[in-house]
Amino acid sequence: MTAPAAKPTGFLTFTLHAHLPYVVNHGTWPHGMEWLHEAAAETYLPLLRVFGRLEADGIALHCNLNISPILLEQLAHPVFKTEFPHYLERKIAAAREDEAFFVSINEHQYAETARFWHRFFSEALVDFRALDSDIIRGFRYFNDKGLIEIITCAATHGYMPLLGTDESVRAQVRTGVNAHKRHIGKAPRGIWSPECGYRPSGLWSYPVPNADGSTNADFERIGVEQALSESDLEYFFVDTHLIEQASAANSPYDLMAGKVAHVLGDPSSNTRALYQPYFVDGPYDKQHATTVFPRDPRTGVQVWSGDSGYPGDSNYLDFHKKRWPGGHRYWRVTGHGVDMGDKEPYYPQDAAVRVRGHAAHFVHLVWEALQHNLNDPIPPILCSPFDAELFGHWWFEGPLWLEAVARILHEFPGDLKLISCSDYLDKFPRAGLISMKEGSWGAEGNNQVWLNPDTSWTYTHLYPAELFTREVCSTDKWRDGGLGERIIKQLCRELLLLESSDWQFLITTGAARDYAELRFNSHNDQFNELKKIWHDFDHYGSILPEHEARVAAIEHRDSIFPDIDPTFWATGSRQHREGGTPTASSNRSQEPPARSNIPASQAPSNT
Repeated sequence: MTAPAAKPTGFLTFTLHAHLPYVVNHGTWPHGMEWLHEAAAETYLPLLRVFGRLEADGIALHCNLNISPILLEQLAHPVFKTEFPHYLERKIAAAREDEAFFVSINEHQYAETARFWHRFFSEALVDFRALDSDIIRGFRYFNDKGLIEIITCAATHGYMPLLGTDESVRAQVRTGVNAHKRHIGKAPRGIWSPECGYRPSGLWSYPVPNADGSTNADFERIGVEQALSESDLEYFFVDTHLIEQASAANSPYDLMAGKVAHVLGDPSSNTRALYQPYFVDGPYDKQHATTVFPRDPRTGVQVWSGDSGYPGDSNYLDFHKKRWPGGHRYWRVTGHGVDMGDKEPYYPQDAAVRVRGHAAHFVHLVWEALQHNLNDPIPPILCSPFDAELFGHWWFEGPLWLEAVARILHEFPGDLKLISCSDYLDKFPRAGLISMKEGSWGAEGNNQVWLNPDTSWTYTHLYPAELFTREVCSTDKWRDGGLGERIIKQLCRELLLLESSDWQFLITTGAARDYAELRFNSHNDQFNELKKIWHDFDHYGSILPEHEARVAAIEHRDSIFPDIDPTFWATGSRQHREGGTPTASSNRSQEPPARSNIPASQAPSNT
């Protein structure tokens, strides 16, 4: 007789954030469609293989997988579906050519690695065709089976703490949710706030003047939590320091009992603080309070760091050194700081051995982080969020590592179990209400990656564009069901693309600064061109044929979000919750619990 499985006393949840800026019809190489092709071949299809192998063995990763709305639009785009097989065929041909060359000079290990690449990209082509060119369908299958949970993101990855109007924040969220429903077939429960960016409600001043030197008035803005709650989104993620610096807020029950909350404090003195979700306080309807999960810092560095973490292991594939013209990689990391010319040959079989060891080490780290709370009445949960493209693209062995972690936890059932955030929230209560400061997971934990001397000029154009969009969308003049509506819908699309945080990020890091500046300026130019065309149309009731041709050309180039709704940008526009009173089956649907109702071991120790 089989013994019943041990009840888990702690949980691990992976969150994978899959996102690329919109590159379709905006260049190919070195920047543009090549990014999308590489991510699809090296991350998205390998992740689907991992999910498939685990399913075949009765295992699930149960990760929270964010596929950003703009990435969904690209994976579904006819241009990608047509071009991606050609990319794979080029990689397959390059592997054959490399193999022939290495055989001719008796470099048999390199020739074997060339055959490895031939098999890898051939498998990708087979998988893509088996999906009928629909990668989204593959992820949707595992989502529908409950083996992963697909969550959403802001429509074009707009960095919400720095957006200039409440309507722009809400439109990023609402457009993203609508795109998710259209591609995934159901509403998302969670969201990846771009760059784990958070802003509370309160008086806000524009950080820069407009490009023409004019300034905009301060205003009382909503917090991120309100925009999410209005769109029925239950949870999001923030970086460690936002929880460490948070203040525990009073629920109505706390106030009635005469209790006053304090700062959560340093997790070193409160081992539970980072391993439980919280309701987010703010001036919005607490009947529908949004939940936040903190990022665990201890395990994160092991996966992120190319210096001290797993990806820097000497046996793993080196990302930077490539053989041209095919671009295949034949060398291993070899060691920290090793010169490119001294990199040694890559042995996939050696890397596979290291994957298992690193997975076991990671599981042990999770256990160490949670061990003091594994006997608590409410089990702790450790949240590990990462960019999805880290797995496979940047760290080639990453998907295999995720699979190994899942298998280890399945093979040795005990204290720890994998879980999605929604499943955890359906089973266990939150630890109370907290108030957070503004911040992100970027450098220094603030906004400086996106707003600094190198990027501030972008906001001098962005803010007046947001204000104009709100102004024009607040009227009924565009609602003609014809050309006027087309102009304003495309204007909204260009604003969304203008708001993409990727441009500032790439400028700041220098990774593709010229491309990012070009892209921002091109969307700004197209926005202003559409603005001028709209003014002509509004004044005269018609436009010149060449202007109508320009509208069509811009529509074709940036053909995203076909169901875009300009009313999202109208003054005060917000999502009205559907269904009336929420069901009582969800912990989220109830009034946030009083801290006095949370067992003492679950509450922050100094609150």
